[in-house]
Amino acid sequence: MQKSECRGAVRLRSRAPGDYSQRTPASPQTKHGTAVQQSKPSPAASSPESARKAHPRPSDKLNPKTINPFGEQSRAPSAFAAVYSKGGIPCRLVHGSVKHRLQWECPPENLPFDPLLITLAEGLRETKHPYTFVSKEGFRELLLVQDAPEKAVPLLPRLVPVLKAALAHSDDEVFERGVNALVQLSVVVGPSLNDHLKHLLTSLSKRLRDKKFKEPITSALQELEQHGGSECLIIIKAKIPTYCSICC
Repeated sequence: MQKSECRGAVRLRSRAPGDYSQRTPASPQTKHGTAVQQSKPSPAASSPESARKAHPRPSDKLNPKTINPFGEQSRAPSAFAAVYSKGGIPCRLVHGSVKHRLQWECPPENLPFDPLLITLAEGLRETKHPYTFVSKEGFRELLLVQDAPEKAVPLLPRLVPVLKAALAHSDDEVFERGVNALVQLSVVVGPSLNDHLKHLLTSLSKRLRDKKFKEPITSALQELEQHGGSECLIIIKAKIPTYCSICC
């Protein structure tokens, strides 16, 4: 009996006082509390703003280029946007189910071209709705009035630099609106545009290198030649030697 007690005492002494290799397992309650604490989301991660960033709404992608012309903008508005916001353009945009249209406050033939036509030409460089539609459609409709030639010709020295800026714009849609406006102006003023044409052909010549613009630019040059006459052809060939005349 004494020998077995001694053996037990020896076994107890053989374990070092600082040996904790066999530790008591944590209670289930402690483990559960730790897991809950680790899985608890932070306030920032569960905020509505972070949820919207992680899962954007479909409405956030609708018509990103549309802005409210009467709302506060993050930067200073353009000259055209400022005039439009103050009611300086005497028309309003009417939204239709198929297409939009302009409703003028008075008949366009009663409106002065100076400075309205120049302001609308400046709006051709806009890239957001409704400015894009109002400027291109307003410019087109104003040139359709009966006495448009008499009103437009005196404005050519101020109008051509504005059109030149649209044609030199890096945005493809702005460039296309500039080309269309140039053709519309040529139909109205005819050979009177020839003296200013050389300032506009440089941008057209550069864009001819782009295949997608080759056909519309060629068509525009043909319109210019048709309404500008033989003198216009000489000017075009001097700037764009590869141009083929409509008379060929």
